[in-house]
Amino acid sequence: MNFLRGVMGGQSAGPQHTEAETIQKLCDRVASSTLLDDRRNAVRALKSLSKKYRLEVGIQAMEHLIHVLQTDRSDSEIIGYALDTLYNIISNDEEEEVEENSTRQSEDLGSQFTEIFIKQQENVTLLLSLLEEFDFHVRWPGVKLLTSLLKQLGPQVQQIILVSPMGVSRLMDLLADSREVIRNDGVLLLQALTRSNGAIQKIVAFENAFERLLDIITEEGNSDGGIVVEDCLILLQNLLKNNNSNQNFFKEGSYIQRMKPWFEVGDENSGWSAQKVTNLHLMLQLVRVLVSPNNPPGATSSCQKAMFQCGLLQQLCTILMATGVPADILTETINTVSEVIRGCQVNQDYFASVNAPSNPPRPAIVVLLMSMVNERQPFVLRCAVLYCFQCFLYKNQKGQGEIVSTLLPSTIDATGNSVSAGQLLCGGLFSTDSLSNWCAAVALAHALQENATQKEQLLRVQLATSIGNPPVSLLQQCTNILSQGDKIDRRGSKIQTRVGLLMLLCTWLSNCPIAVTHFLHNSANVPFLTGQIAENLGEEEQLVQGLCALLLGISIYFNDNSLESYMKEKLKQLIEKRIGKENFIEKLGFISKHELYSRASQKPQPNFPSPEYMIFDHEFTKLVKELEGVITKAIYKSSEEDKQEEEVKKTLEQHDSIVTHYKNMIREQDLQLEELKQQISTLKCQNEQLQTAVTQQVSQIQQHKDQYNLLKVQLGKDNQHQGSYSDGAQMNGIQPEEIGRLREEIEELKSNQELLQSQLAEKDAFIENLKSSQPSPGTNEQSSATASARDSEQIEELKQELATLKSQLNSQSSEITKLQTEKQELLQKTEAFAKSVPIPGESETIIATKTTDVEGRLSALLQETKELKNEIKALSEERTAIKEQLDSSNSTIAILQNEKNKLEVDITDSKKEQDDLLVLLADQDQKIFSLKNKLKELGHPVEEEDELESGDQDDEDEEDEDDSKEQGHI
Repeated sequence: MNFLRGVMGGQSAGPQHTEAETIQKLCDRVASSTLLDDRRNAVRALKSLSKKYRLEVGIQAMEHLIHVLQTDRSDSEIIGYALDTLYNIISNDEEEEVEENSTRQSEDLGSQFTEIFIKQQENVTLLLSLLEEFDFHVRWPGVKLLTSLLKQLGPQVQQIILVSPMGVSRLMDLLADSREVIRNDGVLLLQALTRSNGAIQKIVAFENAFERLLDIITEEGNSDGGIVVEDCLILLQNLLKNNNSNQNFFKEGSYIQRMKPWFEVGDENSGWSAQKVTNLHLMLQLVRVLVSPNNPPGATSSCQKAMFQCGLLQQLCTILMATGVPADILTETINTVSEVIRGCQVNQDYFASVNAPSNPPRPAIVVLLMSMVNERQPFVLRCAVLYCFQCFLYKNQKGQGEIVSTLLPSTIDATGNSVSAGQLLCGGLFSTDSLSNWCAAVALAHALQENATQKEQLLRVQLATSIGNPPVSLLQQCTNILSQGDKIDRRGSKIQTRVGLLMLLCTWLSNCPIAVTHFLHNSANVPFLTGQIAENLGEEEQLVQGLCALLLGISIYFNDNSLESYMKEKLKQLIEKRIGKENFIEKLGFISKHELYSRASQKPQPNFPSPEYMIFDHEFTKLVKELEGVITKAIYKSSEEDKQEEEVKKTLEQHDSIVTHYKNMIREQDLQLEELKQQISTLKCQNEQLQTAVTQQVSQIQQHKDQYNLLKVQLGKDNQHQGSYSDGAQMNGIQPEEIGRLREEIEELKSNQELLQSQLAEKDAFIENLKSSQPSPGTNEQSSATASARDSEQIEELKQELATLKSQLNSQSSEITKLQTEKQELLQKTEAFAKSVPIPGESETIIATKTTDVEGRLSALLQETKELKNEIKALSEERTAIKEQLDSSNSTIAILQNEKNKLEVDITDSKKEQDDLLVLLADQDQKIFSLKNKLKELGHPVEEEDELESGDQDDEDEEDEDDSKEQGHI
């Protein structure tokens, strides 16, 4: 401090010490001093001089200050002074620049010192490392210095930070700083860092910037927040604008849903602060960034759907219909809603259903169109409404049909209680305000854009011009107003009305030969157009002449030659005689050469500084670009070329019809093939079922064979062992039951065989029908022929499989017949044997006794089996009861175990309490002993412990005597 006082005192004492000398001494002190305090005081003095003597301090001290940053990292105070000094040198402060002389004002000191600082990239890396320090006196000036560097030479500093390891991540930590001033300046730093650098924008976005910025906006109060909210919104725009990757990341991260609370403005919209208007304006612009027509269509469409699903579009429509909203916010809201619904059918349908809170409720579209055709409304608001209407009709044929239908006679409300959109457009089309004429004409043209059906429907519209006169078609009324020209006094531009009507007529007639025929049916239209084109008028009228030439060219190119007096060739001859082909093409070229044409072709939104610039529509510029070349070719073509072209068109139409015919044939054949494939799959399933049935039948036949062989063996054994007539009679008594059962099984096998044969006959007939119903190979394409051949091969395979099944069934039937013959022979032998041998009465009694014995044994076995079953049942019941008892005992054991654990815990706690009490008693005894000693020292008589104990013992003896007496009485 003494050194600083000496320097400053010497500086003010006399002229011998100039500012440069003082700064040089301070720099020498910073460079040579070994004591940290001296270096710190010198840097502090340089900081105080750096604002007034910016050039001198920058030239002499920058190198020393950078060296301080490198060597004195341990002292946060000197680092803070050095960073503040560098910030004063590099930043351009306007107040200080005013005080400098004219020479210093002409030099951009900030950019020069910045260039010197970043020449060594290590300096920027050093600055980034200093930002990791949590000390406020280091971090805050470091943030300000880096922000100033980015403002001076943004692209160069951005590149250095980009290649620096973890450079962007260190800067992202500033948003999480608990000190608001550092966090807010960190937002400003990231604004400068992310400006026009897609790579850094992606890194910042993937460093969770969206989450942190949205949290800050929510903490600050959304649209009611201060300038911090504005800075966060600007940073979000930097990250999202023209960056498809970040937009997709923003959408997939479900951050669009978090934008909805921004637009909850409440019912009372009075007293909007300037900051709230700014915040809401930026929020609306951020929504438009996500759904901009310049974005890829897929990305825009997904964002539009997300905004509808989360309720953001509904919230915007609420602001749209609210009262008390400032005009600029209302205008921007209309533009935002326009781009949210543009080309999205779901959003367009929702917007069509929105009603204004009026009595009776009116559609929002009608309310907006009222503002568009009202000349007292602000110009920017009318432009926004026109853009909203255009976006509502963009690729929306359903909406176009609804607008046109409001003009048709069958849908017009006869009571006149409600005004429709079509009536408002007609009213604006024929009003005395030229801007209303232009807006209404362009809006009506968008209702016809790329929709031939509505162009034909609009021809049915009839207008009542005056009482007593017949109604006039809308097309005729447009041409009548166009032919009147400047005869009607209108407010606004002279040519605006005619340009709007000509754009409407060109859009209406293009790609619609019926509309061209209606237009040419009025004999006054062609002479008017040729007269306008042939005249030599001023520069203002050249645009009208060009549009008239375009309309006449459309009438030629889309002419179907249905009117004999206005066929293509006659109209071209008329142009050649009255105007000249070269002159006609030159006038046609006036449109695309107009200065406002290129401006309108850049973007869909009609954004004009004033009404007189409102000449061209964006969609109409596309139509001009499409038609200018084909009309030029059509004018120069001869009649022979036209005929050839018509022949080519007819040939192409025939070719198209042939191709369509073959496509339909192929489609039908594909359907037939699919049906055949399905039938083949069902046949395969049925075949598998038949095979399983055959397998089951084979197994049953094998079982019957085994049973039959077993019976034969038993019969032979009985004949060998017994050899008596009684055994033969016994066998004869048992055999008929078995034979009857076998007969029944054989009959069942016969019926199954007949059923299988009938199913096979049906499948053969079905396959023959399929073969006969297949198309001939001469009429099919190569693909269908190969497919049918493949199907026929599959059918042949099926036939082979069915043939094998037939052979198996035949072999089985032969085996069955063989078994039947053997069985019949066996029956005949047994019957003959029984008849030839007489049976005496004794044998009958023996058979009866044997039968009764067998029956008795069987009944005994059955009884024993029944008893065993009952015992098993009883045992199972006992087992169940024992299992239930075991479960209950286990649960009881678990409960007792829990109680035991609780008791053990209680015992442990009680032991701890007893130990604590013993410790307390010991401390108490120690205190009592010490107090007794003190009392003895003071001379007070104190009873000894023995006495006290004896006294206590006497008391206890007395109590025992009393107890014994009481027991004696009891």
